[in-house]
Amino acid sequence: MHGHRPLHLILLALMVFGCAGKRPDAPEIAGGKLPACPSSPNCVSSQSDDPDHFIEPITYRTSKAEARDRLKTVIESMDRAEILRETDEFLQVEFTTALMRFKDDGLFYFDENEPVIHMRSASRVGHSDLGKNRKRLEKIRKAFQDESSK
Repeated sequence: MHGHRPLHLILLALMVFGCAGKRPDAPEIAGGKLPACPSSPNCVSSQSDDPDHFIEPITYRTSKAEARDRLKTVIESMDRAEILRETDEFLQVEFTTALMRFKDDGLFYFDENEPVIHMRSASRVGHSDLGKNRKRLEKIRKAFQDESSK
């Protein structure tokens, strides 16, 4: 049993310190472009040119303000999701995974020229997210569409 103690300490340290990562500063959306995804597979973006990182943006047929309110409602209804910052153009969201409490950063940008919400979600730490960021954004898209059909 004593042979497992170092492993327990490592896992405890990861849970306490390694899972949080550093919260990013205010997002930089330059010229309507979200930050690029890193080469690791733990990020998806609707503005990525790489098919492994690409995800379709959310489209809407209402005003931008109504779409923003609808997206906020969807995000606020989610467990372990917190809107950190919002403007007329974007929402910055922190997602926390259920099991290990990993922090993921979401960014939703309302395009100025068309009725599209570009989105990006990336893990703060680690290499692979086992598809979690993609699944989360697809869940948000579905809930957004369901909310709009009410």
